[in-house]
Amino acid sequence: MTQKKLHPTVVQFKEFVKNNPKLILEVRKGKSTWQELYEEWYLLGEEDSRWETIGSDNTEEVESNTETKGDWISNILGMVKKMDPNQLQNHINNLSQALGAVQGVLSQFQGNNTVGGPAKPQEGPKHPFLFRKD
Repeated sequence: MTQKKLHPTVVQFKEFVKNNPKLILEVRKGKSTWQELYEEWYLLGEEDSRWETIGSDNTEEVESNTETKGDWISNILGMVKKMDPNQLQNHINNLSQALGAVQGVLSQFQGNNTVGGPAKPQEGPKHPFLFRKD
């Protein structure tokens, strides 16, 4: 596997990101893209005050995490309120039928053993040569 040689400024930017892990959080939160950060870093340099303001409020971050948890719960409750009971029942029925089909296939592969006990050999007809009079 061959590795491409990166441009020296890209390597320098990678080192800058390693030294400033809050930039990663900035991108993960969707506030910026790597391209935007790289362009700003290239134009402004490493010593610009913009890099100090990124992620400087740790208390704000902790509050946003608790708000995110609260938002998560409210989102779940909102989804539950929006659910159509008939559609939910339909999905449950489909799931039940699918599970029944899987159980049927498994029982065929297990030799039709019943849960109640060992399998009984099949009994043939009592009179194999039964002839009727016309």
